[in-house]
Amino acid sequence: MKTLLTICIAMVTCGTFAQLKPVVYNDDSQKLNGFSIAPARNQGDKKGVLILPAWKGIDAHAKESAQKLADLGYYAFIADIYGEGNYPKDAAEAGKQAGYYKQNYKAYQKRISLALAQLVKAGADANNIVVMGYCFGGTGALEAARAGMPVKGVVSFHGGLKKEATRPNNPLSAKVLVLHGADDPNVPADEVAAFQNEMREAKADWQMVYYANAVHAFTDPYAGNDNSKGAAYNEKADKRSWESLLDFLKELLK
Repeated sequence: MKTLLTICIAMVTCGTFAQLKPVVYNDDSQKLNGFSIAPARNQGDKKGVLILPAWKGIDAHAKESAQKLADLGYYAFIADIYGEGNYPKDAAEAGKQAGYYKQNYKAYQKRISLALAQLVKAGADANNIVVMGYCFGGTGALEAARAGMPVKGVVSFHGGLKKEATRPNNPLSAKVLVLHGADDPNVPADEVAAFQNEMREAKADWQMVYYANAVHAFTDPYAGNDNSKGAAYNEKADKRSWESLLDFLKELLK
């Protein structure tokens, strides 16, 4: 009988593990550096997931998510929103960069759309895609829906829900899943209420799941475990929200 080590060596030798590959693309003159990964085994349906990273840009958490999705048979692409030369060095710079794109939402939508095109270029079926994002990226996932991008659905993990009150609540065709920390101090109750009203007025197919004792960044194992800081990892909420994502993907991506 083959040992587990022998099987693992054989899998690596045969190249059956999916691997992240850097992808250079552009927004006019701005160089962008994303990551693409294809499933090791072609299952024929070419379902795809676009991943929008948190406010500090592409990180280990986003890469780990892409790897897990590829292992499950999904094409994945991690978007570069800021572009080369603009990557935040600390939280202050990250806040400034993320704030710019939240305010200039059309620029954010454009960067998301460019990354979506790269996911399709990498092999995903353009008609079989979901957009997901963490924190700032969760806001971006909602912006993909608001922009009417041709995706089946969007998923926000502990993302900001706010948009300017002057923007109309247009109909949404993409299904929406919001996975939210019940104790997230970064998303006040009035922002939640405004978002839910937006969903109702948009006649959206939407879901919002709350996780007890969870604050901002509850899926990020690098966020520490002190809830009093407002951002912390919560293992139970992380696992439950990932299962919610997988159920959503199975429902939408046939």
